[in-house]
Amino acid sequence: MAAAVPPPLPAPVESDKATFTDCAECPVMAPIAAGSFAMGEVGGDATAMPAHHVSIARFALAQRPTTVAEWKACVAAGGCANVRLTEGADREPMHNLSWDDAQQYVAWLAKKSGRRYRLPTEAEWEYAARANTHTRYWWGDHVGVGLANCSDCGGEQPKAGPLPADTYKPNPFGLLDVHGGVSQWVADCWFPNYQGAPADGSARDRKGCQERVLRGGSFRNDRNNITAAVRNFYDASVRYPGNGFRVAADLP
Repeated sequence: MAAAVPPPLPAPVESDKATFTDCAECPVMAPIAAGSFAMGEVGGDATAMPAHHVSIARFALAQRPTTVAEWKACVAAGGCANVRLTEGADREPMHNLSWDDAQQYVAWLAKKSGRRYRLPTEAEWEYAARANTHTRYWWGDHVGVGLANCSDCGGEQPKAGPLPADTYKPNPFGLLDVHGGVSQWVADCWFPNYQGAPADGSARDRKGCQERVLRGGSFRNDRNNITAAVRNFYDASVRYPGNGFRVAADLP
């Protein structure tokens, strides 16, 4: 008996020349071209060492972290938990989410769209956040004033929750809020450094993993903890007000 042939991926609904969305409630996705980069840093954060060369296959990444409005659509459809927020306008990044919560959302998106949605790997996240730059932030080595949402980034910085996801300009790959806003869950299990990390951009995992990686920092972090290289972690099943995520998707 012949093996079942999986259905083809749905044709993306083009929203402009660089992005697509698979449905009205689905996030806007930015295709990220294949490439390679030096992941981590030579000095500074010991968890981001050693710096190592990584190759990344083509994939798509959400333009912005998953918003309150997008999460509400999943809740209304019965795919996601109704997570309590003290603050949360529809345009803000959804926050106070666990890694397990994020898995509910990507499963719902995959079922709704027919495309494999998932969390990005840690390497994919950093590659996309850097966007062919080599500095602490995609715009340079100094945080400046009012360029990101963090506790000491200057400008309007509310303390109760993140700013709307389109407050600041995008990086060269068209991605918003890669520095600050919400700390973003990625697929990888936490390891204390990059010794033994894969070079092909895949997620690093282990059986029974309880702690997952967060990248990008949040509105609660200072400027030194929202850089492209800095890493953090949290228990996968525990919610925290500064934690959210953005989705990735496979591309043919």
